[in-house]
Amino acid sequence: MLSTLLGLDHVVVAVQDLARASAAWRELGFTLSPRGTHSPHLGTGNHTIMLGPDYIELIGVLSETAHNAPTRAFLASCGDGIERAALTCRDAGLLAEEIRSLGLEPDGPLSFGRPVELPGGEQAEARFRTVKWPLDEKPGGMRLFACEHLTPDAVWVPDLQRHENTATRIRQVEAAAPDPRGAADQLARLIAGTVEQDSDGFHRVPTGPGRADIVFATRAALLARHPGLTADDLKEEGAAGLVIGVGSLRAAAQSVRGGLARDGGIIVRPAEASGVALHFIQD
Repeated sequence: MLSTLLGLDHVVVAVQDLARASAAWRELGFTLSPRGTHSPHLGTGNHTIMLGPDYIELIGVLSETAHNAPTRAFLASCGDGIERAALTCRDAGLLAEEIRSLGLEPDGPLSFGRPVELPGGEQAEARFRTVKWPLDEKPGGMRLFACEHLTPDAVWVPDLQRHENTATRIRQVEAAAPDPRGAADQLARLIAGTVEQDSDGFHRVPTGPGRADIVFATRAALLARHPGLTADDLKEEGAAGLVIGVGSLRAAAQSVRGGLARDGGIIVRPAEASGVALHFIQD
């Protein structure tokens, strides 16, 4: 693993309508941050769903800029869904050097921020430095970047980490790929990681101790693992869903009223969660 990487930081769910998406995730028992607005050159706004070591980011385009062109292209071709995954890094500058040592040309570091409304009405600013892997390096159709948090206390706010459905962390990011081993090998190459193969044909790339794995499988294998989903729910290629640990499956079941109880977990179809299949399991 590249020395400055810590593991999965968050997943970016691109949405065409932030208000509609935020309402849908609240209906699933998640607490969302107030809507944020990124720096003008980014041209995007967001809501975050803060968990333990990681989080989910709902992001929408507010104004067209060169920076958000890939997100606009994703929405035009795929609709709502997981567009990219971010890894936590200690030092964005060092990471850029390490990526270059692999023979790749990163984009960044890029510094930016967004205002944050804290509980009680206090205002703060969340500040970050990010590095992107090359746009044409998309394991399983998913873009990859890394985030150095300069103000983590303005992001992981305790009141925002309490969810009615008791969600605690992302356990796995699942991506469909016609060639799962090839996609897993590609990701492992980008982060100097390793690939582990599960018995049911899933190829897993650990991202760091205590952080989520990113797994690749064919659409058929994903459907076999998650009974209740149909072929219409998943694309042939692309990040398909999240396995989310919860403190109480009973509480999750009460929050996710339309969920499907399957194999000791609860499945939410992508139509209910901005194109993302969710699988809640006991943490």
